Amino acid sequence: MNIPKFLLLLATSVGLAVTAGAAPETLIYKQAGDRGLKLLVEKPADWKASDRRPAIVFFFGGGWVGGSPAQFAKQSEYLATRGMVGIRVEYRTIAKGEKGPPVVCCQDAKSALRYVRAHAAELGIDPRRIAGAGGSAGGHLAAFTALVDGQDDPADDRAVSCRPDALVLFNPVFDNGPGQWGHERVGERFREFSPAHNITKAAPPSIVFLGDEDKLIAVKVLEEFAAAMKRVGVRCDTHVYPKAAHGFFNKDPHLTLTLIEADKFLASLGWLKGPPTLTAPAAP
Repeated sequence: MNIPKFLLLLATSVGLAVTAGAAPETLIYKQAGDRGLKLLVEKPADWKASDRRPAIVFFFGGGWVGGSPAQFAKQSEYLATRGMVGIRVEYRTIAKGEKGPPVVCCQDAKSALRYVRAHAAELGIDPRRIAGAGGSAGGHLAAFTALVDGQDDPADDRAVSCRPDALVLFNPVFDNGPGQWGHERVGERFREFSPAHNITKAAPPSIVFLGDEDKLIAVKVLEEFAAAMKRVGVRCDTHVYPKAAHGFFNKDPHLTLTLIEADKFLASLGWLKGPPTLTAPAAP
């Protein structure tokens, strides 16, 4: 079996012990018409079904109109080496030409979280330690599942919670209010979709990464989100990177830098043990 390229790089650069494993397991979490929507699951080398491991569920970015679960393969693979179950979600995007809100995206995001929690025993997962994660529009979806009521798929079993127990967000478009990204799609219905407008004390502990040259999300938006979280007594760690633009987390040095901080955050929750096994890239 092939070792993922990312893990070979890790083994070479930081001496990380890597055990050859299978390609990601593919599961169908939902049938949407004639299309089976997939989860790509990365498991630790010593995984077994009787485990109760923490898990992290990734949603790709792409403006709700495109993108691929491949975006977070490196993050998912790495966190699997740290003992988590990494899960990448395929979801429906807005059809070409449609101008309205991301209803199908939101429905699928909630369905995916519900599937993971409902099948925790089979996945070797602790149903009380499931993190939601994503970048850009995928960060919106992760935050949406945690903070916003509504937009459920009518076929979902709503007795199963779709709310993650922690959030790991990479330049998320979590404010869809007037003047912010996504408002042109949601319009006056922005409170039905905008995580920043639905913060309560039930929100999970969160970490958010942003570049200070992001043209879609101002640093002020992040500061206001974090302040609102803290006002209701919820932890919200923030990391702002100088001279970094939207999507900065997709490549090094920021891919590794943000992943190290995500690792530390998850360890602080008691979900991971020991320090990160990555080494920060040398300064240029």
